[in-house]
Amino acid sequence: MHIADVTFQRGTRAILTDIRLSIAPRSVTVVLGPNGAGKSTLLGCMAGLLRPTSGSIRIGDDDVHALAGPERARTIAFLPQTPEVAWPIDVEAFVALGRIPHQRTASAAVNRAAIERAMTITDTARWAGRVVTELSGGERARVLLARVLAGESSWILADEPFTGLDPSHQFEAAELLRNFAHAGGGVVLTIHDLSLAARIADRIVLLHEGVVVADGPPADALSSDHLRNVYGVETEWLIASARHQTPIIAIHGRHVR
Repeated sequence: MHIADVTFQRGTRAILTDIRLSIAPRSVTVVLGPNGAGKSTLLGCMAGLLRPTSGSIRIGDDDVHALAGPERARTIAFLPQTPEVAWPIDVEAFVALGRIPHQRTASAAVNRAAIERAMTITDTARWAGRVVTELSGGERARVLLARVLAGESSWILADEPFTGLDPSHQFEAAELLRNFAHAGGGVVLTIHDLSLAARIADRIVLLHEGVVVADGPPADALSSDHLRNVYGVETEWLIASARHQTPIIAIHGRHVR
């Protein structure tokens, strides 16, 4: 996915300014930044849901905004930050909605297999008959991820996908996304937890006031200098386990602004 000189304005206010990124599949890219940095707007533009004021977003030779709806949906799965579940349907039927873009291009057996596979790997098959609106926040988050995986798109764009999940399920969901990427897909997501981002990301894009201020491996993008400039806090990297080298970013109480 190639993002070329993307600027997005609301009225006279620039939400994004001259964003230039090339994001490869087979990797997990995490977009970080404080509230109002432009993270959700960038994902919306990448998904084709928001049209940039200027610039372009391409996947291969195709402009994302020029793709027909069904083709774009087969290429990009988008999980919004606060997805609405407005009607009481059962979990299995809800996950099956992820196959709508494939109804004219795949057989019933292929669609069925994709639904079952998504529910198995997200451990949601046991809730198949439950009503989605009666699930807890964490359960619903996993069902939403199952619907996205059922679509078997080339790219998954997820805005705060771990909200409402306890730590163990956060790691499980992160592992599912990493497996998707390592199998050939591309994953771009936003989260707020710096340590979780450092743990799961192959690449981090750090936004501040609509501008990319750092882009690279977690240890480079999340340097103390960058985090001080963007978040206004003092931080340091710790290693939780010498064996697993699991990174933790410690945020000290002192605000530097």
